[in-house]
Order: sequence, then C-alpha cells, then structure tokens
Amino acid sequence: MSRFPALLFPVLTVAVLLSAAETRAGIPILPSANGLGIPTLSPIIKKVAAGVVSIVVRAPAAEQQGVIFEDPMLRQLFGLPALPPGSEIFAGGSGVIIDARQGYIITNNHVVENADQITVTLLDGRQVPAMLEGADPDTDIALLKVRADNLSEVALGDSDRLEVGDFVLAIGNPFGVGQTVTSGIVSGLRRTGMGLDGFEDFIQTDASINPGNSGGALVNLSGELVGINSAIVGPNGGNVGIGFAIPSNMVRAIAAQLVKYGAVDRGELGLGMASLTPELAQKWRLAPGQPGAVATRIEPNSGAERAGLKLGDIVTEINGAVVRDVQDLRNKLGLLRVGDVALLTVQRDGRPMRMKAIMLEPSLKTVDGGQLTSLLEGALFAATPSGARDRGVEVMTLRAGSQAWNSGLREGDVVTAVNQKRVTGMDLFIGESGKAAQNLTLNITRDGEKLLLSIRTSESATPKAAIP
Repeated sequence: MSRFPALLFPVLTVAVLLSAAETRAGIPILPSANGLGIPTLSPIIKKVAAGVVSIVVRAPAAEQQGVIFEDPMLRQLFGLPALPPGSEIFAGGSGVIIDARQGYIITNNHVVENADQITVTLLDGRQVPAMLEGADPDTDIALLKVRADNLSEVALGDSDRLEVGDFVLAIGNPFGVGQTVTSGIVSGLRRTGMGLDGFEDFIQTDASINPGNSGGALVNLSGELVGINSAIVGPNGGNVGIGFAIPSNMVRAIAAQLVKYGAVDRGELGLGMASLTPELAQKWRLAPGQPGAVATRIEPNSGAERAGLKLGDIVTEINGAVVRDVQDLRNKLGLLRVGDVALLTVQRDGRPMRMKAIMLEPSLKTVDGGQLTSLLEGALFAATPSGARDRGVEVMTLRAGSQAWNSGLREGDVVTAVNQKRVTGMDLFIGESGKAAQNLTLNITRDGEKLLLSIRTSESATPKAAIP
C-alpha cells in the first residue's frame, strides 16, 4: 500500500461488524427500575452471534499469508523468529453463515488460501470440517460449505443504504481471546486505493478490528449483513480505528457465482476509463458534480467497440445503477461474467444514449520485464487467468542469456510475490517490480514447487529455498 507502507495488514478470525445501515432501526431499550429504560445492543448481538463462526486452517507455513503471528511481516514487527521452511501452521479466521440450510459460509479468500484442511467452530462449540466451494482472489471472497444441523444464518442486507455516521458493532475473536463485541460508526464509504488485491470498494469503520478478525460480519442494527471484514491500517498490526469491510452487495454477487460455478469468470468490456473531473465536466458543459466515467480508450473488436461506444462518451449508468466514478464502474464491471450483458447509459455531446455491450473473454496482456527494471530484462510476463491454481504473473517468454535468465527465471514460472508482497494481478506486479533498482526478491511456483529467488544487479541469482 503506497500511502501507508507496511501498515496495512489482512485481518483474520471471528469478527462481526454491526454497521447501522439504518440508524432508524434504533438501539433496543430494556425496562429499568426508574422507568427510563436502559439502552442495550444485546438483542441484536444474540440475533447474529450464532451466525458467525471461527475458522482454523492448516497449511504449509510458506503458503499461508496474512495469518496472525504466522504472517512474515507481523512476525518481524512483533520481534518473532522466522518460521523454518517446510513447517506447518494452523491459522485463524472467521466466517459468516449466509445459508443455514445449505451450510454455506462466506469468508475472506486470504483466510483459506492454500489450505489443505479447514475446520469451522460454531458458537455452541461444535467443530465441523469445511470444504472450499470456490474463491475469488480479486475480491478476497471465498465460499465454504459445512454439513451440520441447527445452523443459524445472518441475513444479507443492502450495503448501498449505508451512510457515514451509521453506528457499528463488531463481534469477533481478535487475537484468539474469545468472542468479543466492539462498537463504532461507519467512517467512510467506497474507499479505494488501499493497495490491496483486485477490486476495492471498502466500507471504512472505526469499530475495533484486530488481527484475528478477517472474514467476520459487518451487520446493521437490524442484524443484517452489510459487509465482510477484510483489512486494517495500523502500526504493529493493531487497531487504530481504521478498518475495512467488503460491501454485502459485492459479497452477494460474488457468492452467487461461487455457488453456481465455483469461480468468477470475469468478462472484459475493452474500455479505458477516467474519472469525470471538474475540468472535463466544464469541457463538455456538464453540471458540476455530474457522476460518471469518461471513455478514454476503446480496444479494437472489444465489447465496447461492438456496442458503439466512442472516445469521450460518459458512462452514467450500468444495468440501471448509477456510475459514480471510474472506480465504481470498474467494480460494477468486475461482477459480470463472460457473456453477460451490460446495459449502458452514456452521454454523448450532451445527449443520453443507451447501448448494449457483451462482456467478452479477457485479452492476454503482456508486460516486458525490462521496461520495469533491468533486473527482469529479457522476460515477458502475463497475468495468470482468473481461477488459476497459482495466482500471479507468469513468465511467458524468456531470452536465453538475458539478465532474467541468468537470475534463475524460467519460462512457465509464476511469480506470486515481489519483495514479500503478494501479487495476484499485473498492476500489483508492475507497481512492486518498478520500485526495484538494485535487488529483487521473487516468490515463484515452478512445476508445483515453491521457490524463493533473489536477484541482484551484481550477481546472478539462484533459488534460495524450496518448499514442497
């Protein structure tokens, strides 16, 4: 995260954020001896607590990321020794039951990623094995399934109705101390630019969230799920009142695809976009504050070109939903699969127009490593497909005798982390690699084997560690 270096950490375990999407719901009042009544959140907590579960994951230490005390960054910050290669760890996380009859549980992808065993602990103490039904790293959402009787679910609410200032509560198991309740408000909405993977449209809250809370539920005063906890900003991995949750409407859309297909097969519109700045609004004689995103690039033979979009068109709606800005449009497009229809409303020369675009298969985009840093000269990279077993950036071609070749890279290698920062897409790979001038550390996967590659300007690198 560029603006908060080394301060943004994934968070794990049981946590429920109660975000009052509607303060109108009010805080329950218990009768008292003086007749004035006692405000309490206990009835709301009792309503949702059984729908929030604890998750324990078994995974190789080098595979599991974002784990309390097992995360390399957290271990360094807390002064703990590094875990030996090949060791196995048990990691904590949280989940929310969204379908009691089917046994479906939503959690963060980073909680269960690379797990070889997942166990769910219910509020009543029962421990049941869970199966990973599907995951979407780009939104950090995963779907689990358990077989158990008498489950309690948390109803999905409408995160679009949240407002800044709505009250929030958190129920969770931070640092493994046991189920804990905290409170706060919604501090911000539609937060982006956090430097996390994939699509960002976070709810920000000051309700206390700590390592041990990822995958927990954000609920309103009606006991409805409005978000899933995902990340915090704070020194030493602790809470300072800045936490982020994935909106429930994004969760709902992704969960539906994971239930049906087990993965998200995202389509591509082939549209380059920019936010509608005041300068652009004035240029096109639009009202101040006009929402929308401006088309700045139309890729040949793309869904955008076939639909009739032109440079300078302002996309104001998609499938009936208002487009606030470029990030909002990107997030909405990110919920559509290959073959889905995007009904667009655009403004062209001051006139509204409607057009139908079909989401197509993403085109393969490659990046020349030498344009990023001399350390990667000779290698051509492309992002791995959505749903690939190893998420990251793959070495597509490699010139023998080049700097990248001499450093130990080979065709087919998948780069999963750069300088200990996880990479699940091209943008993150470009950003991290572009910072490297003298040395570069790459986590790669080669034929199912995990390697750590150290590249320096003065010497060729060789794999330093192999993890089975």
